[in-house]
Amino acid sequence: MLDKKDIKKLQDIVTKENIKTDKAHLIAYCYDATRERFEPDAVIFPRDEKDVQDILRYCNEKRIIVVPRGAGSGFTGGALPSSGGVLISFEKHMNKLLEIDKNNMIAIVQPGLINMQLQQKVEEVGLFYPPDPASENYSTIGGNVAENAGGMRAAKYGITKDYVMAVEAVLPNGKLIRAGKKTIKDVAGYNIAGVLVGSEGTLAVITKIILKLIPKPKMKKTYMGVFPDVSKAMNAVFKSLSSGASPVAMEFLDSLVIQALREKGYKSLLSSKAGAVLIGDVDGKSEDEMDMELEILKNSFKENGSLDFVVAKDEEQSNNLWQARRDASPSVMVYGELKLNEDISVPRSCLPEALEAIYKIGEKYNFKVPCFGHSGDGNIHVNLMVPDKNDKIQVSNGHKAIEEIFQLVVDMQGTLSGEHGIGLSKAPYMGIAFSQEEMELFRAVKKAFDPNNILNPFKMGL
Repeated sequence: MLDKKDIKKLQDIVTKENIKTDKAHLIAYCYDATRERFEPDAVIFPRDEKDVQDILRYCNEKRIIVVPRGAGSGFTGGALPSSGGVLISFEKHMNKLLEIDKNNMIAIVQPGLINMQLQQKVEEVGLFYPPDPASENYSTIGGNVAENAGGMRAAKYGITKDYVMAVEAVLPNGKLIRAGKKTIKDVAGYNIAGVLVGSEGTLAVITKIILKLIPKPKMKKTYMGVFPDVSKAMNAVFKSLSSGASPVAMEFLDSLVIQALREKGYKSLLSSKAGAVLIGDVDGKSEDEMDMELEILKNSFKENGSLDFVVAKDEEQSNNLWQARRDASPSVMVYGELKLNEDISVPRSCLPEALEAIYKIGEKYNFKVPCFGHSGDGNIHVNLMVPDKNDKIQVSNGHKAIEEIFQLVVDMQGTLSGEHGIGLSKAPYMGIAFSQEEMELFRAVKKAFDPNNILNPFKMGL
């Protein structure tokens, strides 16, 4: 707990209007998409980098916990103040696009900038920032970097780590570091910027980010492949990609998701005969380039048993297809009161086997497990649906099933998380994915950055 002296000192650093200890603010910043609730002792809105340095220096001296937070849209509790302390929010002041350097094709941003705002600004000058998490309309770049966020365009363009060239960050002792460079090539020293990406605010507080940009694609088209079952669809994924296709995105919906979406108003868009669909975009510099991509996909899908291949005839049909994909997550609530949703990833060639095994685990515990996600990069959103959220046995069995799914994924050389991170929710399962030696190495890195363990403690099992 902070005492009055601590509050006064922090007020002196950021001014009274930029530190909040009233109940309304503590409640507003106590939760994220997990719906777990942990109230901080104070919420602070730093005005600039120096404020962040002064806050951390004081908190480190007094052993006060500090939790950096983006927009609070995370699914694993990575930015929850589970041990109280000070929560730092960048949304009020440190939320700017500082520079677009067209000559070097980079953007320099503050951590509180909204992802979509960055995309829109760089596209206005003919450039492109590809990482597009589902939360792009409200998640912040700082949060994206902290969680190494992915998105639907990852199949072709990669994820956040592929675009972070450098960061400025404040260590717990208040010292500022600059990790990485503006240059395309940089092989001097350890890749500290790479260590900070995906570190969930446990090592340092990022205050500035330099991002790589690429030329904006001139045009794109949307496609949908319709399959009789999910196994044929998943075979089509890795076989079409190995055949030379390079779609921007390749998303999948299984039969349970399709059924749920049809009940929500998508009957004309999604056929009752569909056991699975693949939805995606191709882009390019010309119609010929896109048509070549679509022809590869169409032929490969047909070879793997597709029932139909549809190319959106206009922007409205394209938007409808993508809206169906975006509505996948809320639609599956028809199957239960509690959704245990995970974002596991496997090698793409393991997708058919992985999904078959996931469904069998669901059957073992008598749960429906609708699945959808980013099949183009092997990322599956597993939604284990518990019929009665107040039934302790059902909930317990749900978590047992999730643990079995994690073990299955790791046995396939996959990972516990493709984009949501570990945070609090998946921390108990780190031992499945990492050896004792690896966990000790993680702890050693944490101690090197944060010897007093004030920065976002207990996340990722650290």
